[in-house]
Amino acid sequence: MAVSSEYKAFVLEVLEPLGDIRVRNMFGGAGVYYRDLMFGLIAGETLHFKADDLNKQSYEEEGMAPFLYEAPPKDGKPGRKIAMSYWELPDRLYDEPDALIDWAKEAIEAATRGKKAKPKRKAAPKKKTATKKKTAAKKK
Repeated sequence: MAVSSEYKAFVLEVLEPLGDIRVRNMFGGAGVYYRDLMFGLIAGETLHFKADDLNKQSYEEEGMAPFLYEAPPKDGKPGRKIAMSYWELPDRLYDEPDALIDWAKEAIEAATRGKKAKPKRKAAPKKKTATKKKTAAKKK
């Protein structure tokens, strides 16, 4: 599932009109980022964009499917396939640069909505270490 440097360069080229786009390697594939927001996924030589309830229908109407991640086997049971929220782009978009950019903008909006919907985790309270406890006991 490795991504070639040529394909990464191609993705950067087609998304150049958006501005600040980066591709970062991850887990054998690559994430596609607008600023610091991941809105795309490259698996093999296939580009997927973030989809949610507001833009998923466009992918379904084109007969596209979500990226499937195969979880590793556990407890002797085979791994199961998990559908992610990144959907493969229709091939026709590569011949329609303006439409591809529109889909990318919708993916960025979906990623933004997803980021806002996630509750922020609170940092765990700091625990006193044994050394701090000993120091505090000596002061008494």
